[in-house]
Amino acid sequence: MLEKLKVVEKRYTEIGEELMLPETVSDNNLYKKLMQEHKHLTPIVEKYREYIAAEASYEEAKTLLDEGGLDKDFKELAEEELKDSKEKMEQYFEELKILLLPRDPNDDKNVIIEIRGGAGGEEAALFANSLMRMYTMYAESRRWKVEVLNLNATELGGVKEVSFMVSGDGAYSRFKYESGVHRVQRVPETETSGRIHTSTVTVAVLPEAEEVDFEINPTDLQIDTYRSSGAGGQHVNTTDSAIRITHIPTGVVVECQDERSQYKNKDKAMKILRSRLLEAEMQKQTEAIAGERRAQVGTGDRSERIRTYNYPQGRVTDHRIGLTLYKIDQILNGDLDEVVDALITHYRAEMLKSESSEG
Repeated sequence: MLEKLKVVEKRYTEIGEELMLPETVSDNNLYKKLMQEHKHLTPIVEKYREYIAAEASYEEAKTLLDEGGLDKDFKELAEEELKDSKEKMEQYFEELKILLLPRDPNDDKNVIIEIRGGAGGEEAALFANSLMRMYTMYAESRRWKVEVLNLNATELGGVKEVSFMVSGDGAYSRFKYESGVHRVQRVPETETSGRIHTSTVTVAVLPEAEEVDFEINPTDLQIDTYRSSGAGGQHVNTTDSAIRITHIPTGVVVECQDERSQYKNKDKAMKILRSRLLEAEMQKQTEAIAGERRAQVGTGDRSERIRTYNYPQGRVTDHRIGLTLYKIDQILNGDLDEVVDALITHYRAEMLKSESSEG
């Protein structure tokens, strides 16, 4: 591993030199690519240099103690330095193992989150709206931008389905664990007997796909326009501004009616389509690599129940890692970091196990 770190540090230095060259600065794409690589390598190199410094302190203290002839106070100082340096080296070595784990190439991307009410009718639609609010508040707490791409609301304030984009550095790395079925257990406001109902909502998290990530042949698209309608079916406007795009080879259908402009709706629909097709391609690749599949937290499958929100008990349970927190109000108000951090820690531990068994 230390040899690998020397190579990483060398590459880091090379990138720093390349970024200073006039030809690099004048090439926006190259500059952006190198800056991104530099950013990814920075925490690894910084930690490696901390390890090297601790190792130097350890060797210096060891040499002094081996030579002998130290007075009592100086010997105690050297022994303490030896112990501290060894502990730091062990700590940094474990941290470097995690930093060197293979990165998900999509981690830095923006995300498109799609939420759909599942079993439970209007109650599911109301909870879908609660999840949209939770994710929006979480994104805003991290100063990320939220843009609604398509919204199909109900008359009672629920959401049949919604697609929205979260733009921000590392958005996918935090949201990617949310894909799956979210289950809610609570007494609906319309329920007079006080019985607890169970409803489900499906969440899909897609990394935003840029045109360079996934090229779509225009001849593979069927584009239809129709009039936008809102809750209850009333017309939002009287022009054919809503867009339906069908990707003929895969049968994927995307609709967008959120904007009054047909052009804007088409642009948003294409963003969703491109990301859905990229996700399908990623699923194929993941399924082809059995070891990587086993290292995933869950399968990311939309049919897999991942979390339960139990209102009477004030409890949120993530079934993939057996985490239960009695803070449902805080979580639904966007305080998701404890859940996300636990998932990331678990995922990294599984990756380390997988790497060790392969090594």
